[in-house]
Amino acid sequence: MPKKILFCATVDYHFKAFHLPYLKWFKEQGWQVEVAAKGSMELPYVDHKYHIEIDRSPFRLANWKGYKQLKSLIEKQQYAIVHCHTPMGGMLTRMAARRGRKKGTKVLYTAHGFHFCKGGSWKSWLIYYPIEKYLARLSDSLIVINNEDYQLAVKHGFKAGEINKVNGVGVDPATFIPIDQAKKAIQKKSFGFQPDDFLLFHAGEFNKNKNQQFLIHALAYLKEELPNVKLLLAGEGDQFHFCKELATKLGVEHLIQFLGFRKDVHNLLPICDLALGSSYREGLPVSIMEAMACGIPIVATNNRGYRELIKCNENGIVLPQMDSRLLAQQIKHLSETPAQRQSLGENARDTILQYYSQSLVLEQLRSIYKRYMNEGEEKVWVAH
Repeated sequence: MPKKILFCATVDYHFKAFHLPYLKWFKEQGWQVEVAAKGSMELPYVDHKYHIEIDRSPFRLANWKGYKQLKSLIEKQQYAIVHCHTPMGGMLTRMAARRGRKKGTKVLYTAHGFHFCKGGSWKSWLIYYPIEKYLARLSDSLIVINNEDYQLAVKHGFKAGEINKVNGVGVDPATFIPIDQAKKAIQKKSFGFQPDDFLLFHAGEFNKNKNQQFLIHALAYLKEELPNVKLLLAGEGDQFHFCKELATKLGVEHLIQFLGFRKDVHNLLPICDLALGSSYREGLPVSIMEAMACGIPIVATNNRGYRELIKCNENGIVLPQMDSRLLAQQIKHLSETPAQRQSLGENARDTILQYYSQSLVLEQLRSIYKRYMNEGEEKVWVAH
């Protein structure tokens, strides 16, 4: 009988977007791989998939049902490892796995950016900090993805079996590839743009944290000074229609393409001239790493996830404050300095190759997994 690992998260798309290489690796080691999350998406490299009722809000009654489903599943299947992700997936799974840990199951939790952080709201600290600190005690390994979270967990005495830092989920630099200026001009035309259009790119769920409205306000300052600017916004979410209405109100709707959900970001990114980050809070943003891998310079707001990736004026720009006029000024400056864009972009890709490639992150995770995979017949549980 192969050993079994259970991966858990709030929604199944989380695994499709970020974790397929790691599911594949466990299959290659001869393990039985199972997934528990909300949704009906088919996933490769998975032997069994379970739909679990989980809601992102910690205050929804559906989570009580999700907890009972996870508890029953974990105790019945007797997994060797449970690896959980996302705040609610991680909370419910670690609570549900308490009995299993007493029988030898190992529980891993990856925090993809604590909801509480330096400069974060008092509400986030009041709600999420005590929860995460308590649940660390139910984790054999707490895995964080940026240095600020690592220092916070250590300094505040989180009592996990061990605390590890890995460089996010990684990016495949063979998929996200830069193109030269001549090819960029041709590719722009194939997507319906003019060769001299100055393309800005942002990908992310339309929600309050991702803060796309900040970019739209910046565009309003640019519409006269940089008339060939275009903003490409990929993603869906509850703020989508609000942002479209805001663009119309500010008279920039003709400068924005609302792309919706896209599967061809690896083709869109290389034709762009800048990538933008507007979030209030990030752990280690994959969309920004993908842009960096394509040799696209970044201009981003000042939070821990962007700061982890961007060295200001070396591989991108971090704005000192959330000021849409300042963002507009930086965009205009970079539109006028192609040599600087080239240098920033080359350094951005070098950063990915050196620290954030998928192969490097997989090796970091392997070293953690192997400490639990080789414990004789004891179980290991991993939660996400």
